[in-house]
Amino acid sequence: MKPLILSLALALPLLAAAPVHAQAQQAATAATPGKQVVDTGTRVLSTLQQRRAEFQKDPAALRGFIEGELRASFDREYAARLVLGQHGRGASDADVGLFADAMTDNLMQRYGSALLAFDGRPRIRLKSETPLPNNRGMRVSTEILRDGGDPIPVDYLLRNNGGWKIFDVMVEGVSYVQTFRTQFDAPLRQKSIAQVAADLRNGNMRPAADAKR
Repeated sequence: MKPLILSLALALPLLAAAPVHAQAQQAATAATPGKQVVDTGTRVLSTLQQRRAEFQKDPAALRGFIEGELRASFDREYAARLVLGQHGRGASDADVGLFADAMTDNLMQRYGSALLAFDGRPRIRLKSETPLPNNRGMRVSTEILRDGGDPIPVDYLLRNNGGWKIFDVMVEGVSYVQTFRTQFDAPLRQKSIAQVAADLRNGNMRPAADAKR
């Protein structure tokens, strides 16, 4: 995965803010997962384009925008348990929460600013919605359309956890959950979950979301 592609694919729907008005909240609840992904992704793209100059001058404002909106639509604890895999069995909610926050913050720190590097008004096109096996949720298949570039296939996996929330993103068939699970396996064999989370926060560990599998 190329970092710019990954940052765009991850951040657009993940940065959906919870609606402010009750009527909008009811509409969002009734929306299909695919419509939610496209609508919120489009909204974030518009915000980034309108505030590009501000965000370029003030990285703290960009980080505040990302942090303020990320929590609404990303099921970070569930995603963290998937990344932890066997290492997360029997782990406390507190340790999983530490790892989830550290992993998400690390990802957004590294790729959030790359969102401002996109030119040509990228758009999101919905292709299909497919139920996941065993009622685990829905797969929303999309394409990111770029001026002068080939469409980028991106699949979002969501589950209904007090509303549809994303727990994995697949860019060109590569899952970021699977990629991180592979990269974190060795460190988690040597250290506790809390220690690995601390390494992430301190910058002593830098997982590569664009690594090849």
